[in-house]
Amino acid sequence: MTSPDPAPDFVRATRRSYDAIAGGYARWTRDELAAKPLERGVLAVFAEHVVADGGGLPLADVGCGTGRVTGHLHKLGLGVEVFGIDLAPGMLAEARRDHPGLRFEEGSMLGLDLPDGSLGGLLAWYSTIHVPDEELPRAFAEFHRVLAPGAPVQLGFQVGDEPLRMAEAWGHEISLVFHRRQPERMAALLRAAGLEVRAVLWKERETEGPFPERAPQGFVLARRPVVSGGCEDGDTEAER
Repeated sequence: MTSPDPAPDFVRATRRSYDAIAGGYARWTRDELAAKPLERGVLAVFAEHVVADGGGLPLADVGCGTGRVTGHLHKLGLGVEVFGIDLAPGMLAEARRDHPGLRFEEGSMLGLDLPDGSLGGLLAWYSTIHVPDEELPRAFAEFHRVLAPGAPVQLGFQVGDEPLRMAEAWGHEISLVFHRRQPERMAALLRAAGLEVRAVLWKERETEGPFPERAPQGFVLARRPVVSGGCEDGDTEAER
């Protein structure tokens, strides 16, 4: 008899949904970055911060899906290991097929199987969008825990105030909730988790081209503060 899955309902629903659509999703998104220069620019800036501030430690693409952005970052030649983590075995199978030289692991951003301070960078590229509001502080606390002092974290997400719910895609029944959020709110949550926000960017949605968007896009770059005198830079006197 198998043990019940202890994961929250939204995690199970997200995993099942992406397992169902993994093949169609991989085909549709394979060339997306090539059509989006602004997104490539955001990733390039993040990569520069990883090289400058990550201490040579690995970079994790958390919620990597089919590994397309993991592979893109690897091709930038950062001089550090780039690996992916995702909930869905089906998506990871696509990632391993498309990027056989890279490491991909199953896991959740709510409880990363990584040592404290072990990452030189963390990317959450449209992966926090499936995390409910009440669970975001837990995820961001994990980001803080696994990042080395000074190491950056980059978020990408859809901007808005109301979630989008999808029940069908590529001929499969799914149950996905896309939480749209305001960039300043995401920045505030990162600060509350002890991370230092470096940049907040908003992009109007693209309605033309091969990859039209339903909503504007938001990007927030932050970092774990550097330890100074036994405290992390940015701590308040009360916290110290």
